[in-house]
Amino acid sequence: MVEPSVPEPSGFVPRNDFDGQLQRIRLRLVREAMVAVGMLEHAIEALWILDRDEAEAVRAKDTRVDREEIAIESACYRLLTLQQPVARDFRVIAFVLKVNQDIERVADHASSIAKSILAIRGGIPPKWPTSLEELAHRVPAQCHVLLRAVADEDTERAVEIVEGDKVLDEIHRRLFDEIVETMDGSAESSANGLLMYRIGRELERVGDLMAAIAEDVVYLSTGNIIRHQKRMKQSPSGG
Repeated sequence: MVEPSVPEPSGFVPRNDFDGQLQRIRLRLVREAMVAVGMLEHAIEALWILDRDEAEAVRAKDTRVDREEIAIESACYRLLTLQQPVARDFRVIAFVLKVNQDIERVADHASSIAKSILAIRGGIPPKWPTSLEELAHRVPAQCHVLLRAVADEDTERAVEIVEGDKVLDEIHRRLFDEIVETMDGSAESSANGLLMYRIGRELERVGDLMAAIAEDVVYLSTGNIIRHQKRMKQSPSGG
């Protein structure tokens, strides 16, 4: 007599299919990140020449990233519900959920830079602060290094990104002083100066997000949470 097979629970995801779905979600995350970083780079290119048409095009892409964020999040929750992963698999899904939100924020910051471009006064580009130019060069470069670290689960490179974030913070602090020095008291100069500082702030925040994602790369690879470790070591009480 042939024993009846035990039916799988409704919605059950077989192991092989689970692995495939998880891999596809990770690939979607990388593609989403490439779109967001591309938005940032296009916004910076538009900034230098005040290309307002390109700025509008950057803002239009933000909705695409928003939709993809929701789709990736929904796919992760489905796997969590149906497969109840543990250990490494759970870390991967936790990683994707966290990074997915951060990538969407990168797109938001790129859109905010584009919005600032539309608000800059005058028909020709103003003199850009050196600190702003340096931020605009370093931050996208850091994004690409991070994408490679994510793809390779390169913890050494991820730690370097975390430690290098303080360089961006210092450049951002210099930006404020440089803008103040170049303001001539006119309404246009004051308005554009405030917008330049806002753009610098958006870039600095993208740098913060890259550092946060780099911390998540370390978590994914090792299971260790390194967030706040430096501050805790510096505190005598450890709190």
